[in-house]
Order: sequence, then structure tokens, then C-alpha cells
Amino acid sequence: MGSAKASLAVPLMAVALGLAIWGGTASAQVVNNVPDVVPGAKPVTVEHIKVHGAALESSLEGDSADRDVLVFLPPSYGHDTSRRYPVVYALHGYSIGAEQWAHEIHVPQTIEGGFAKGAREMIVVLPDSKTVHNGSMYSSSVTTGDFETYVARDLVNYIDAHYRTIPRRESRGLVGHSMGGYGATRIGMKHSDIFGSLYIMSPCCLAPRQAGALKPEDEAALAAVKVPADSAGLPFIVRAQLASAAAWSPNPQSPPLYLDLPIGDKQQQVLAKWTANAPLALIDQYSSALKHYSAIAMDVGDQDGLRVDTAKLHDAMDNYGISNSFTIYPGTHTSNVAFRFQDFAIPFFSKNLSF
Repeated sequence: MGSAKASLAVPLMAVALGLAIWGGTASAQVVNNVPDVVPGAKPVTVEHIKVHGAALESSLEGDSADRDVLVFLPPSYGHDTSRRYPVVYALHGYSIGAEQWAHEIHVPQTIEGGFAKGAREMIVVLPDSKTVHNGSMYSSSVTTGDFETYVARDLVNYIDAHYRTIPRRESRGLVGHSMGGYGATRIGMKHSDIFGSLYIMSPCCLAPRQAGALKPEDEAALAAVKVPADSAGLPFIVRAQLASAAAWSPNPQSPPLYLDLPIGDKQQQVLAKWTANAPLALIDQYSSALKHYSAIAMDVGDQDGLRVDTAKLHDAMDNYGISNSFTIYPGTHTSNVAFRFQDFAIPFFSKNLSF
């Protein structure tokens, strides 16, 4: 972890996982607005399954390769047995898993409400990508496992094999919020051969950042981490830094955490690796791939600390002639996410996926 006198630095990218997301609180529990139940909405079927990820096997920090997944089957799925459906893959944010995000976006109610308000029926899949440091960043790392490939390949292949899907990119959508919005952006850039439409909600971690100093008490807490499980008691911001390092600066020669932090002599080298994973630095490489999507939408709250970088992603797409829509809605990072999911994300995929 470096000498006792070494000054630790926390990039503002990690802060974007903390203060900007949670408004300064250290808790992942949030309060958000709940849409009214839509009269006449028909129930969807919820299945709790586990999907093994070949891409996640032998992660150095010991995260399981068998992941919890929630599958929401549309009202007609059980009786219209010859019908096939598009699939939307929905990615949760940092510090929560699929089950908690399901409560935050109020599914299945909001899925049922979207269908009742006129959206065409589709399958919705919520994979769990929580790790020992509270989030995978949906990235490719020997430390956490390759969650990018897990979502884009292992999970998609499993769902296509076990459910009546339309197994074509034009019939697959990808949506995510916060860390999941980063995941939707990153995976969307790199896997336009798998997905056909993208909806990016309040994405974190889009831009390269500079480093700033940690508080002395946070330095001490970080230095006290001896095994991965020790991170459970860390302050939110510090734990987010470990998650970022595990995802973007893994080091298989540095047990027991198998990561490099942006401290001391390694600071610039590590920050360069983090920059290499920032979508605003990647977009120049993937502008052609993004033009393959039938539709891309982004939204963010006007009180969200991530609003500025989301606007920059929209501007970058516009500069490359990538068709996209961008909405700034009234609200914080989480306050209206359930409304956005029901009234905007579900209808967006109803309009733009191939049925």
C-alpha cells in the first residue's frame, strides 16, 4: 500500500461515484418518486435465476462467476407460446445490486405500466454486477473478472438459449443508470454488433480526471485494508476508489488486492489507465460503431452532479454526426429514475427495437 508517509490521491472520477451521485451521503439507500399504478396494467412474470459467466471465472479478488439475474417476462409470454420477444438488458449502479435497483426503479410495476400505456411487450433482464468493492464498473479486469464480456456475451447467449427471444442485435436494447449508465456507454461503444439501441441514464465516470488528496482518516482506512473483504467497512468514496482501481488498474502481481492505486510514483501511470477507460476519451475510437445504433438516448437530472459530463457526451456524439437525443429533466440523480424508466426508457425501446 506504499509507505506510511505516502500521500494518497483520489481522482475526481471516484468522487463522481460518491458525492455527485448520492448528494454527499454515504448510504446507497435512496428515496425516489414512485409512479402511480396504471389502471388495467397486466402482471409480468418475475424469474430469479443464476447465470454462469465464463468471462468471470477465476477473478483474482474472488467474485463469484455465478451471478444473480432478474428476468421479467411480459404478460403474454406464458400463453402466447409461439411468440418471440426483443430483450432489454438493464444495468444497475454502484453500491447496489440488481435486487435493490429493482426496488429503486419499481419494477415490475414500471414495466407493467409502460406496457399498459402502449409500449410493445418485451423481456427485461437485470443482471447483478456487484463485487467485493461494491461495483464492477462493467469493465474487463483480471481482478474483478470481465463483466463487459459477461453482459455482452455470456448473459446474452444464456437468455437467447433459455427464453423465446428474437436473437438479433436489432432486437436487443441496453440501458443503465449511474455506474450502469457508464456500463451502457462502454459496452455500447464496444459491442454494437450485439445491441441495437441504447438508453443511457445519468452516467458516471465519463471523463478523465485529475487527482486530489484524501482526508487523513481515509488514508488510514485505506492503508488498513489487508484483504478484499476489509473494504466493506470503508467510507463510500474510498471504497469507490478501490472498485475503480480493481476495474481499471488491475495488477495480478500485487496481492492481496491485485490492483494499483493512483498514489506515489504510480499516480500518473494509473490515472492514464483510468483515462483509457473513460468514454469521453474512447468516443474518438468508437464513433463509427455508435453510428450503427438505430437510436441512442441520454437523460440526466438538472440537480445531478453528472449533468455536465453527460452533456459533453451528447455534444461529442453530435460532433461526430451520431444520432442521439438528450434530455435534462427536473430532479436529482435518483429522484425520478422510476418515472424515466416507465415513461421514457420502455417506450423508447418499444419504438426502436425490432419486433
